Amino acid sequence: MSILRFQSDRAGAAWRSCIASAFRTALACTIIGCITLFDPPSFKHQIAFPAFSYVTAILLVTDATVEDTFRGCWHALYASVFGVCPAILSLWLMGPAQLTICTTPVAVALSAFVVVLPENSHLISKRIALGQIVVVYVLAFINGPKTDPILHPIHVLASTAIGAVACVLASLLPYPSLACYEVKKKFKLYTKNASERVGVLMKAFSAQDETSAQALILQSKSLARTGTKLLRSIKSKQESMLWGRVPVKFLKPYCTNPGQILQEIETPLRGMEIALSNGTVPFPERKDDLAGIEELISRHIKSMPLTVPEANAENVAESLQTLRTVPTDHRQLPSIFFLFCLKLLQAKLATTSAISSIKEGSTDPGKQEKWFFIRIWRSLSTNINKSRLMPAFKCSLSLGLAVFFGSLYSKENGFWAGLPVAISLASAREPAFKVANVKAQGTVLGMVYGVFGCFIFGKYVPIQLLSLLPWFIFCSFLRRSHMYGQAGGISAVIGAVLLLGRKDFGPPSEFAIARITETFIGISCSIVVELVLQPTRAFALAKVQLSKNFKVMRNSIGAISLTASEANLQESLKKVKLQVNELGKFIGEAEVEPNFWFLPFYSACYSKLSVSLSEMVEFLHFITHAIQFLHQESGRMDTNLWKESMSKINADLKIFKEIVDSSIKCFEEVSLVKSLVLLDKEMERKNISLDLESGKSPKIPSTMKLPGSEEEVTIEKTLSYYLQHCNEFLEAIHADKGEKELKSRIALILSCIGFCMSGLVRETREIEKAIKELVQWENPSSLVNLHDISSKIHALAAAVDTMPTQVGSVGNNESLSHKKLCVRIPLPM
Repeated sequence: MSILRFQSDRAGAAWRSCIASAFRTALACTIIGCITLFDPPSFKHQIAFPAFSYVTAILLVTDATVEDTFRGCWHALYASVFGVCPAILSLWLMGPAQLTICTTPVAVALSAFVVVLPENSHLISKRIALGQIVVVYVLAFINGPKTDPILHPIHVLASTAIGAVACVLASLLPYPSLACYEVKKKFKLYTKNASERVGVLMKAFSAQDETSAQALILQSKSLARTGTKLLRSIKSKQESMLWGRVPVKFLKPYCTNPGQILQEIETPLRGMEIALSNGTVPFPERKDDLAGIEELISRHIKSMPLTVPEANAENVAESLQTLRTVPTDHRQLPSIFFLFCLKLLQAKLATTSAISSIKEGSTDPGKQEKWFFIRIWRSLSTNINKSRLMPAFKCSLSLGLAVFFGSLYSKENGFWAGLPVAISLASAREPAFKVANVKAQGTVLGMVYGVFGCFIFGKYVPIQLLSLLPWFIFCSFLRRSHMYGQAGGISAVIGAVLLLGRKDFGPPSEFAIARITETFIGISCSIVVELVLQPTRAFALAKVQLSKNFKVMRNSIGAISLTASEANLQESLKKVKLQVNELGKFIGEAEVEPNFWFLPFYSACYSKLSVSLSEMVEFLHFITHAIQFLHQESGRMDTNLWKESMSKINADLKIFKEIVDSSIKCFEEVSLVKSLVLLDKEMERKNISLDLESGKSPKIPSTMKLPGSEEEVTIEKTLSYYLQHCNEFLEAIHADKGEKELKSRIALILSCIGFCMSGLVRETREIEKAIKELVQWENPSSLVNLHDISSKIHALAAAVDTMPTQVGSVGNNESLSHKKLCVRIPLPM
């Protein structure tokens, strides 16, 4: 019953969200329709392009709160400064009569380049500015000498302003939709979800049988997915909350940085799941360690961000002080890691409560508003970054070609080819073919619905406007679907509004066909420019990014040391997180990328690699936390004891790191090899023999050995030595006060590090299996042995290094043979 109720609540929340978003979008479009259709002609004359009013409103009001619309109005104003104002100057200087089918695309492209190039300007501002540029120049080209160089851009500016004002009114009626309120509601839902997860995880930890424990673990994973969605929704509204402070001063934000606060408790919860998933559950022998903790922590989570009495924290600490030594059996490490994460959760809760109380007691509205306006002023800066040159050039070229071919096909409708390109500008690389496909489908769906609505309701414009509401509801679900997404849903909305929200544009069917054709022209120009200027497929980028992940992972693991500084550990962890996230983006793009005549993308294998790398990042994250806690406890211990013990334990950790490093180094090199057949041919061409048994092959570094049966024994022995040295360290600790508590905390910390290091080795083995599978899939006719492949690569590198300088002069860090073998992705045989 609880599962059915949960699914029903989630479905009801999705319906309410979609209907609310659709209602406000429909209300904004209705306001624009009333202004542009029923107002006096003298006023309507000032709004020369009402279609752009609808486009502006849809860009700003979709899934927006009051704060979002205030921010959207600011972005619209900012866009007008860089879109309309320069157009007024250029039209006044050269005159509209000088615009031809060749000069108009050039003017549009140059203006677009200037708009897209700055790094700090918001994406919405760029989209609106690009739309204004297309409308101003193309309409001036269509009307020719009749165009007023000053009033015409001002009319386009008025159309933009009407759309922005309609968004503000729609967000306020019938009641204001506040980001602060939404965050508060999602905050409470997340804390309830986290409290339930803690209860389920603790029940799984102390369950009486494995069947019950596994069922509870599955339940916790389901709750974790819901919690992740809530946390993502909260983070998406944090910037909007800042905009609610200035215009609505009486509304106090619920939290200054709620996403960060909740992320602090998400990490230990994830660690508890890892502990249960990587051990033999349940652990009934440690059931007494959790006595009274579940209720205290659940109450603490539910009361966030309010303060909780310190007695609760003390009770939790006392409950976790039953551990005095590190377990000698490595199979007990998961249960100790679970307790460490529970302790970490308690520490994070105490920290967030203290931070919340400080922020609530020391809020200075004047200071916050001053900082807020400083951020706004910084957004006005036009910092130029070299990395922005290519995206700006691609956008300007796409827009210029779209306007040129669109005007060449139909002068009166030429701007419909450039407008979809302008308002669909992306902030980062995206799957071009998928986005183009959903835009085209969305446009067709919207236009067909518009033609159908015009046919049914005829000239009854008010009823036509009302008929948009069910379409907006449908498109709200389209935007949330995997098939269409944001691009397809917005295209469908705009397509219907342009027909049902206007009049005197000619026969609806003819307009629909013309716009569909022009949209196809604009999308085709975007795809061609993308393929010409950035031909590298996401498949190839994912392959190269995988190698980068291995390199950064090696550096991050190599930085692990019990005496390492917290800053270095955090910096290396941040780098590896960024690289793993980047790999996930490329994998997502490659999965929807058409194969054409290329080798298909092996998404299942890459997904396994991404999961294993993400697991390794989480282990590194917990190791960083553990070392930080260990540094905090070191001040209470004898300096000589600390140095001597850390030296022994670091020696054990070094063996772990060498085993993992040697494997990952091999993966880094093997993952870039494009063909094993070419590798063997290159070996034959250079007369290099590789006979490992006879010892005549080039010397292979010992760090290149992959984990096999011998290394598995070494790992178990190393882990035993590590646990033994940790216990020796604990036995030598003596303190005048709080010795038991100190030993308990250090035992948890050292056990956590041991569990995470063994977890890194375990995930390295999983990566080895996936890499073998990937290389075998790319080379179906070859027998795959990663050790042999790595040996061949080093043999070729050694051979090139011994050749004359002019032969191997491609660089100091990459040999000629290795570079030649790792350039392109092979085509299917």
